[in-house]
Amino acid sequence: MTATRPARKRMHLAAHFPGVNSTTVWTDPRSRSQIDFTSFEHLARTAERGLFDFFFLAEGLRLREHKGRIHDLDVVGRPESLTVLGALTAVTDRLGLAATVNATFNEPYETARRFASLDHLSGGRAAWNVVTSSDAFTGENFRRGGYLDRADRYHRAAEFVDVAREVWDAGTGRPFRYEGRHFTVEGDSTVPRPPQGHPVVIQAGDSAEGREFAASAADVVFTRHGTLEAGRAFSADVKARLAAYGREADDLKIMPGVSVVLGDTAAEAQEKAAEIRRQQISPQNAILALEQVWGVDLSSYDPDGPLPDIDPVVDSGLSQGRTHRGDVLALAEKWRALSHAKGLSIRQTVIETSSRQSFIGTPDAVAADLDAFVRGGAADGFVLVPHLTPGGLDEFVDRVVPLLQERGAFRTAYEGTTLRSHLGLRAPAPHHERTAV
Repeated sequence: MTATRPARKRMHLAAHFPGVNSTTVWTDPRSRSQIDFTSFEHLARTAERGLFDFFFLAEGLRLREHKGRIHDLDVVGRPESLTVLGALTAVTDRLGLAATVNATFNEPYETARRFASLDHLSGGRAAWNVVTSSDAFTGENFRRGGYLDRADRYHRAAEFVDVAREVWDAGTGRPFRYEGRHFTVEGDSTVPRPPQGHPVVIQAGDSAEGREFAASAADVVFTRHGTLEAGRAFSADVKARLAAYGREADDLKIMPGVSVVLGDTAAEAQEKAAEIRRQQISPQNAILALEQVWGVDLSSYDPDGPLPDIDPVVDSGLSQGRTHRGDVLALAEKWRALSHAKGLSIRQTVIETSSRQSFIGTPDAVAADLDAFVRGGAADGFVLVPHLTPGGLDEFVDRVVPLLQERGAFRTAYEGTTLRSHLGLRAPAPHHERTAV
């Protein structure tokens, strides 16, 4: 009797609309509008042509500032994410549609209602990227201000998601009541239960609290681990936490954000990647990135010169609205060690330390590397972050996706209609059925 070969593990792919960071190359003549709907449509249609799982929009609630001025790389006037995705339901058929909505400065009932509506309008393709905020700078745009202690942000987010799921389940016609530390809510839903039961929940966070929140509540984790070893360690850690919540390894998909640079030869790809990094980290951007770590004005420093020999100022407030850098003293020491070991200037050091996990090479080599990353247990798939809007995904879909399909590493057709079916996630039973004796 011939033994049955185990099924080949297939990767999941998603597309991130670029912008609001140093990934995007604004100076490239192919770079287009961040506001015009045709930009969103182009990238989404390309992702669907490539049979991607979902299209992902980030969102901030206040423009970042540096030295008291609006940061030049921020996108001013990008439309609100759920509005954009609602419009994309009319020009896509299968592609999942993921919006970032902050759990600190929104309310769970209204957020649940909006995502349930998107899930119905899209035929079961909605996803919610849950983010948190604790800074008073962002809070100034809201009546409550920066009221939330940093230690409480994941507590509120966990309750927020719990309430949202109660609202979604209430779409079956049953009233709900939730009483917790942050929310006391009761009523019924004005929208029927979503086609997916619950829209897919995405989370990004590498702290211990973030990992625990992901294990308890998320369906997908968006990470930034840059090596096979780091990816394996993160995946093992987060998935080991699932059992405590009655979940299995396949209930959570880990998808790091990555960039891809292709060339007809390995040398050409490396040359293109180096030029993209130089465009992303201009001399001005290098100094700005350094100031974010050191917390002081470094405009007098030469970006092609050595790193400062002064110590960083902790919590200086020089930059506002940015992700917390952690231990800046340790980070500065790490940068100094790298700069000394490799003889790097300020700009070269920033280029070396700020790049995302990148796959660089010929289409064959990139397809093999992506496949090895998934088969090696470092990820379940990837969120591609192109450096151009909106055509930055075209070459990957045309040249790499067919090779992944030939390897049996990626789907050749959508096998279902909902995002949960694309991701291989179970549809949750309504709460009253889960708790019934």
